[in-house]
Amino acid sequence: MSKKPFVSVDALEAITKTYPTPFHLYNKAEIVRRAKLLQEAFSWNAGFKEYFAVKATPNPYIVRLLAELGCGCDCANATELTLAKACGVTGQNIMLSSNDTTVLDFARAHELGAIINLDAGGDMLTTLEEAVGSNMPQVMCARLNPGGVFESQNGIIGNPDDAKFGMTEEQLFQTFAYLKTKGVTEFGLHAFLASNAQEEDYYPNLARVLFKLAVKLHRELDIHIGFIDLSGGIGVAYKPDQVEPDVLAIGQGVK
Repeated sequence: MSKKPFVSVDALEAITKTYPTPFHLYNKAEIVRRAKLLQEAFSWNAGFKEYFAVKATPNPYIVRLLAELGCGCDCANATELTLAKACGVTGQNIMLSSNDTTVLDFARAHELGAIINLDAGGDMLTTLEEAVGSNMPQVMCARLNPGGVFESQNGIIGNPDDAKFGMTEEQLFQTFAYLKTKGVTEFGLHAFLASNAQEEDYYPNLARVLFKLAVKLHRELDIHIGFIDLSGGIGVAYKPDQVEPDVLAIGQGVK
């Protein structure tokens, strides 16, 4: 593919007369195009929602723009949660996903009614309970680390064995069983096995892993799995010799 700047030299020189350098310049039209393309790819699923990773670009204007397009916010800490709220994103349109979560982070997420995505049981559950007391959220999510390697038709694209994120299947079962005793009525499954995946079969393969586990959890624990969170991000062709992944094909593959 050919690569060229989205703005001309003349336009850049004109901008610098108003805004001193250095500054970041974003292509609003391209952001909107890509967000709408992703939504089109998953339009077969009436409950689909894209959660933008605030840590990627914690720019209030961009977060607000994506919220206007129907996107939620994936936040990693109390600061990002506060930013999401300031941009008009509320309730379960926010998800807290982090792996070193503090009482403050959990408390802020609980206050906002955000979905909490647990990276681990054990001490993290203790921290969560310290934050929410006896008022455990009715909806909770947890991150799976299936171990091994994660492969596509083009080879290995992720190595969960070396990842610091997520629970083993056994730990996840234990955590969900415990949360059920605390009043949680709806559960979500999440996995983050690769970032910026160029392979078009990453998400279909990830969906297959999570939906199979969802069935197993439902049958063995008698719990309701309300949603699946496919994480990692569709790859971007940063170099001229790279090809953009076919987002529409990815959506159909997940279906």
